[in-house]
Amino acid sequence: MQKPYDHLALDEDPYKILELDSGSEEEIRSAYLKKIKQFPPDRFPEEFERIRDAYEALRDPRSRVLFQLRSMDPEAPLVALLDPQEKKREFVGPGPWLAVMMKS
Repeated sequence: MQKPYDHLALDEDPYKILELDSGSEEEIRSAYLKKIKQFPPDRFPEEFERIRDAYEALRDPRSRVLFQLRSMDPEAPLVALLDPQEKKREFVGPGPWLAVMMKS
């Protein structure tokens, strides 16, 4: 079975082709539609094929994760796959803790 990213050259990054850093499915689709308007298949068949292959590699969450795993440095720690943004913690006050303590 052929994977969608098998058509891409080994050094090609589908995120760079679609001019994305990362993104949700909606952002990936939006970038894809923007690029195919720039490079329609009747005038730019080779560029259109690259764009389509990049979109195919990123549109399915499973193939997106497989691409990320295959594109990572095998010597890098697995933590490098995680989102680098730290989650902002919000102070909610003592209410939830007091509620838990009162139930015990």
